[in-house]
Amino acid sequence: MLRSTATRSLLKSFTKAPTARSSFGAASIQFRNASPLHQVNNNRPQVRIAIPRLTTTSLLYATTKAGPPFDKIDEKAEQKLAKEPLEAHPDEVSGGSSVRHVFEKGQGEGAKGDEMTGAIKADLRTIKETFSLADVPKESLYIGAAGILPYAATSLSTVFLAYDINHAHDTGRGILFSPETAHQLLDLITPIQIGYGAVIISFLGAIHWGLEYAGYGGYHSYRRYIYGVIAPAVAWPTIFMPVEYALITQFLAFNFLYFADARATVRGWFPEWYSVYRFVLTFFVGASIVISLIGRGQIVKADHTLRNPVDYVKKDRDSQWEAFEREEKERRAQMVKEDEEDGDKSEDDSEESKDDGDDQKDDKKEDKKAEKKNNKEKK
Repeated sequence: MLRSTATRSLLKSFTKAPTARSSFGAASIQFRNASPLHQVNNNRPQVRIAIPRLTTTSLLYATTKAGPPFDKIDEKAEQKLAKEPLEAHPDEVSGGSSVRHVFEKGQGEGAKGDEMTGAIKADLRTIKETFSLADVPKESLYIGAAGILPYAATSLSTVFLAYDINHAHDTGRGILFSPETAHQLLDLITPIQIGYGAVIISFLGAIHWGLEYAGYGGYHSYRRYIYGVIAPAVAWPTIFMPVEYALITQFLAFNFLYFADARATVRGWFPEWYSVYRFVLTFFVGASIVISLIGRGQIVKADHTLRNPVDYVKKDRDSQWEAFEREEKERRAQMVKEDEEDGDKSEDDSEESKDDGDDQKDDKKEDKKAEKKNNKEKK
């Protein structure tokens, strides 16, 4: 009886999922397409559909190294540790052995000795490991350190000249140079620092082009070429800016390129050591620029009128005119003096000539008298 055709069709109708007719409209279609979890009236056991969970993406910051940010697990050591039997130590168990205190000593390597000094040593060790240059090739390290020397030399020279100018302003005399000489040297050193900074910024942008041509980290086209275009476009106009604006612009350019290089290192466009290498070099370059700005700021406070080459040319021209006028006055005075001496000589000569004329007249008179006497005697 149970195997008849009617019973089999009845059993098949129970096993089918409830369907809705098409005449019910859009509401029936929405109910029909609903997932089994939302069908509350369906009391039959349903298989739960696996709901995809939200995947958490790991954040890679600009200073993190490329690759997965985790350490490898030593599976052999874990297996060896798992095979060791557990040992009971009832003497070490107490009422406070399983309680974690709020204030407790650290258990790391840096916690040896005093707690405060241990924490400081641990922090210093972390900083040392973070900014370690052990992975940097020696050639790049030496050349990069040599590239810092011009910045350090120009910055220290700026500070010394500023101190010398301030000392001359206070005491009236500089330590090594006069205020004019110090200003001239400062006007020579500052363009050297700005020009050298423009060259270095352009070089940092050109590194992106070189690695793109080499295909290091893949080919990225304009995403990589843009850094080589922005760097010289920002660097070279600073040559024509005032000194303070030029140094500030180059400081911002160096920091922007460091951030771009650090992000490129995380993406795999540069070696892993490049971001730390760039951070150290950028730190020293930025410190040199800040020192130069501070030194020039002190000069402005002590001497509000910084002389430029035009001022020196005007001063030389004015001094030349003054010397010419002084020589002209001396020449005219000499000419007047000579004229006066010539006048005195002419007067003396005229008086002498008058005396000679009088003598000659007297002689002629005496001669005439003598002739008259002779004539009378002859008669």
